[in-house]
Parts: sequence; structure tokens; C-alpha cells
Amino acid sequence: MIDLNNWRNFIPELSQKEVEIPHFDRASLRENGQKNPVWIHFGGGNLYRGFHAEIAQRLADLGELSTGVIVCETFDEEIIERAYQDFDDLILEVVMPSSGEFVKRILAATADSLYCHPDCSEHFDKMIRHFENPSLQLVTFAITEKGYRLKDTNNKYIGPIAVDIKNGPKKPSHTMSILAALLYKRFLSGAWPIALVSTDNFSQNGSQLRTSLLTIAKEWQKEGHVQNTFIQYLSNEEIVAFPWTMIDRITPNPSLSVSKMLAKEGFSNMSIFQTAKGNNIAPFVNTEDIHYLIMEDHFPNGRPKFEKAGVFLTDRATVDKADTMKVTTCLNPLHTSLAIMGCLLGYRSIAEEMKDPDLSLLVSEIGYNEGLPVVESPGIIDPKIFLEEVITVRFSNPNIPDMPQRIATDTSQKVAIRYGETIKKYMEIEVKDPQTLVFIPLTLAAWLRYLIGIDDQGKPFIPSPDPLLTDLQHKLSDIQLGTQDTSHIHEKMAPILSNKEIFGVDLYQAELGRKIEEMFIKMVAGPNAVRKTLQDYLQEHGGNLSWK
Repeated sequence: MIDLNNWRNFIPELSQKEVEIPHFDRASLRENGQKNPVWIHFGGGNLYRGFHAEIAQRLADLGELSTGVIVCETFDEEIIERAYQDFDDLILEVVMPSSGEFVKRILAATADSLYCHPDCSEHFDKMIRHFENPSLQLVTFAITEKGYRLKDTNNKYIGPIAVDIKNGPKKPSHTMSILAALLYKRFLSGAWPIALVSTDNFSQNGSQLRTSLLTIAKEWQKEGHVQNTFIQYLSNEEIVAFPWTMIDRITPNPSLSVSKMLAKEGFSNMSIFQTAKGNNIAPFVNTEDIHYLIMEDHFPNGRPKFEKAGVFLTDRATVDKADTMKVTTCLNPLHTSLAIMGCLLGYRSIAEEMKDPDLSLLVSEIGYNEGLPVVESPGIIDPKIFLEEVITVRFSNPNIPDMPQRIATDTSQKVAIRYGETIKKYMEIEVKDPQTLVFIPLTLAAWLRYLIGIDDQGKPFIPSPDPLLTDLQHKLSDIQLGTQDTSHIHEKMAPILSNKEIFGVDLYQAELGRKIEEMFIKMVAGPNAVRKTLQDYLQEHGGNLSWK
């Protein structure tokens, strides 16, 4: 059996199986990374394992990166222990094109893995030393949208943030507070320059990271925990930069079929496990072959030559256009629509959903007919070609074991960007009218229908985790399958649909609120009403194939 930890002992077997192996001095790379780090990454989950770690590997293989990445977790220590430390920080990557010719490679450019939390003083002290080191050029983040959220829907600080503000930088608990505390140490040790690079999947991510970080720092200054000069340090983007990025690579949870395939090929210890905090992870990562990373080229302390690994380096405006194209039009809203509908209609695979003519037409309508007309081309990527690739190749890839249940996670944190931004454009552009939108409001109605926790067959299901799930389900608690009282539904819906924190706009001001209520009433009429409603709207408003 091939042991990942001791892969060098199995080079003939790996060569026979066409597994790509590292071509650099790993011991030196790890030592350099731990002594004089250049790149730290927050969020040790599957996106890092299937994208950032591959970029680092490519650079190391080319001789362009001599210091490995320090990866850390602030939330789930079990990921560090079981997915990294138990496997000597090695990752077995499985790239899965639609052709079925999988590419396997051992990723070895991670120098160390740490649980970055004051509760683990040994690891946290290491991270403090790393942040105090002038060699550190950049910190990347893949912590999901909710990792940046400091306030609840009532505009009050969430519990951990309120406690962190009171306690100051000595014992932070939230990721943003931990980052602020580490940067305070960097400030005190010499106010060294640095780039803080969000690679999370939402628009203007660098701006959100900057806002969240400065919010905590300013609250600490009010409490007397830090000096005003620290605020000035964080506020000067020539010293502390927050480059914007657009990242795109579908990297689902580890697949049981991939685990079995690897075991059959002779790899040992390739089992998938779920941590106590609910994260699914494995010694391997499975991901698609198509990927994009576009970064604003603003790094005050220098950077690795990312362009040598296929990363686009450009200006902020181009990044914003590319990200807006993807997040609000060409991929993310389609993904969420499939996720919501898939959960309601009993699907367990995105690729299987794309075989459903109703769902395939639904995402085509959202992408081509509702989103594409108001998106601005970034120049470096053609939106129509990108969208066509998403619909005809990426979502349909049977080898990507992506599930609607995964995509449906944290939907309340996503709808403002994925749909609200397009609705805003229809409100702002003189020749557009939001009332002409059909399939975006239909998706939002389907999400509210999804929150009831009853599928289209009338069977209960457990919605995916979401920070607003309990609150939203409470608001909708007395709506059941068969509820048709329009005034009652309006009374329950109005506080939700008018909430700009959730949708980015007041949907009644956009003149879509009543339309969504009407769609919801149809979907909640009884069993099979979701499918019937979808088909009715597609028959009446869909099927314009001019975009083909």
C-alpha cells in the first residue's frame, strides 16, 4: 500500500500510476517557511487544499517559491490535527475533468499547519512570531462569507465579537479579532508592510475584509486597548493593502467514490471523516480542472510570482468586473438556484440536476436572459463564453461530486450578492425594469419555500447550516404545505423580503415583493407544487433561445 506520509519510498509505484510528485527540496522549503514565512493562509478547508496549495506547488516546482505556506485554522482544530499533521502536511490532489482522465498529484508546499487560537498557546505563539517577522508578504483567506460578518440582522454585534471588543487583543476568539490581534503585534514589532488577500467567493472581498478589520480595531481604540497610530497603520493601503480577488474553482467535499478509487489503486488511509464541528475532509481533495484566480496587483511588501502559476494579476477595476461577472451573473447565482431547487426536488448531485430539462433551462434563463444583459465585460474573460462553459461543461461534469446540499449552506449570506446586485442594476439602468425579472424572483421564492423544511414530495428534510436559519424558520413557522391565505403570508413575508441586510435591497421597493409572495403561494400549495410552478413559469416566460 502507498503511504502518503512516506511517498518517496513509492516513487516507482507513483510513476506507474502517473501521479505527479514534487520537484523541489521540501525540507528546505518547510524550514524556510517556518523561519521566515512569506505566505500565510487562513482556512485549511478544501478550497485551500485544492487551489492555493496547488498554486504554491507550481511555484515551488518552478523554483519561484522557496518558502512554504503556513496554513492555519481559527475554527476547527480537528482539520489541523487529522487532515494536516497526521499526513505531514501533504495533500493528495485529484483533478477531475469531464473526460474522466483524472490527474493525481502530491502537493507538498505547505510548510506548517497551526490551530491559530489563543486556546492553543503553542500554535498561537508561533503565529504571533510569524506576524512579527518582516519577511511576511501576504496573508490569504478562504473562510467563507460569514467569516467577515460582525453583526446580526438587527445591526448588533454577534456574541463573540461583542466579547472580543470588550476583551481587546489579548484573548480574541473570532477570526477577524484574531487577525486584528496578530496585526497589532506586527504593528508593535515594526509596523511592517503586508497584503491581506481575501480569496473568498463574494464581490469586493478585499473591501469587506478591510471594513471588518478596521471596525474591530476602532472599537478597541475606543475601549483604550490600542493606540490611534494602529488605526492609522491599518488605514494606510500603501502599508497594509487589501487586494481584491476573483476566485473560481468548484471544490466539493471529498467524494466517497474518489476515496474508494484511491484505495483500489493502492493508497492507504484515504478515508473521509467528519469533524466534531461538521466539516467533511480527507487526506485527499477532489476538484475540477477549470479554474480562475484574478488578483489586484497591490502587495506593499512584495509577492511570489503568482503569474507563473496561471494567476491573473491586474488592477482593481478589472478584478471587480470579473468578480461581478462570476458572482452576480455567470456562476454563483446559477449554483444557488440549482442548490435550492435541488434540495426541494430530491437531488443529491449538481450534475444530475443539469440532466433535468426544467432545471437546465432555469439556470440558462437566469444567466443568459436576466444576468448577462446587465453585466460588464472585464476584458480578460468573455462573460458569454464563461457562462457557456459553466452551463455546458462545469455544472454538467459527472465526475465532480458536488451536492446541492453543500451549495445551499449559508444561503442567507449569499443572496444579497448573488441576486441583489442584479436587481439593483435593473433598478438603476433606465431602460431596465426589475418587474421584468422572473427567474431570479422565482429562485428567491423557492428559497423561502426551502426554509420550511418540507420537500416537494411533502417529506421533511433538514436544511443546510445557515447562521440565520433559526431566525428565518421561526418567522415562517406557522406556514405549512397548503397555506394559501395571502394576507397571512404577506404578514410573514414582509419583514423578510424588505430586509436589505439579507437581499441587498428592499424587494418591495424593487416592486418584486408581491411577485415573490405570489410565487411562494403557488409553491406551497401542496405536494409537487414546486415542480408545477417551475414548469408553469418556464412555459410562460422561458424558452427564448436567442442567446444560443
